[in-house]
Amino acid sequence: MISALILVIIAIFLPPVAVFIISGCGADLLINICLTILGFLPGHVHAFYLIYVYYHKQEQASMGIYDSRPAPGVYSDNVNTGGEGYGSMGAR
Repeated sequence: MISALILVIIAIFLPPVAVFIISGCGADLLINICLTILGFLPGHVHAFYLIYVYYHKQEQASMGIYDSRPAPGVYSDNVNTGGEGYGSMGAR
């Protein structure tokens, strides 16, 4: 819970940094950087959406629910699996 709060605070001030923390260096980070350059609000919306998907998938995994469909507009496997790694969620 504390990590989510810290991540939200980071996303308020530097959305690309928050996206980098949860998704790494990839398409989601590039998209967020472009959105932040275009306007600060779109970068925030994208960052908060990724944070929501990340923690939602993490919560589902803790309840034993695994939805293998990627979230719309999310290209990071780390976000789509809730940080559970590549393929490890299916083993539950």
